[in-house]
Amino acid sequence: MEVSDKVVIVTGTSGGIGLATARLLAERGARLALVARSRDKLEMLAGELQGSVAIPADMTKTDEIADMIAETEKHFGRIDVLVNNAGQGYDASIEQIDVETFRYIFELDVVGPLVAMQCVTPVMRRAGGGAIVNVSSGLALMAIPGMSPYSSAKRALVGLSLTAREELRDDGIAVSVVYPYSTLTDFEANTIKAGEGEEPEQDGGGRFPPDTADYVAQKILEAIETGEAEVFAHDWMKNLGKT
Repeated sequence: MEVSDKVVIVTGTSGGIGLATARLLAERGARLALVARSRDKLEMLAGELQGSVAIPADMTKTDEIADMIAETEKHFGRIDVLVNNAGQGYDASIEQIDVETFRYIFELDVVGPLVAMQCVTPVMRRAGGGAIVNVSSGLALMAIPGMSPYSSAKRALVGLSLTAREELRDDGIAVSVVYPYSTLTDFEANTIKAGEGEEPEQDGGGRFPPDTADYVAQKILEAIETGEAEVFAHDWMKNLGKT
């Protein structure tokens, strides 16, 4: 799908990968619904990106997600693309996982994207098709001590995404998963931590430097344009978790 003149929702646009994605898509002529919790940051960004609108929403709140989808359709008249990018990390050993914290992470990283997909699907179906891109993580492909809460949530998102891809194929809705590598954003600083876990070596040995948010944004654009089921930040990631 070409993004020029398409209506695109990007969640988590207040910084990092979401912000870089919003800027890239705006450069390509997309009309954007900018979604995050911070109204002030969104409104500043909307003033910068022509054709965009700020729609604050907490992606752990079902009613706010539904309202965000409805407001986007009302404002633009349609929705062509949904990019589920909002998320947060949680590092803890199995013994240290706080169940309530894990529930919060699961709500944000899995249930929020699911609700957004449920709400946007009828809109796209009425229009004859669309694209949904869910941002997972290379950690979803690995089993690293201390990383199980985030890894398991992102694995769950992959399972939902690839199943939705099959279910929505006949509706002309392409569902894709993007697997970023370590990225130069504030993600690690915002990760909830319980104790000391191992640093994720997504390349199996630290052979490659972290990617920029702009690089990952290009991969998200690739997923929209090609409709591929899975887009990896690097080819070597395709073999992660395989024996």
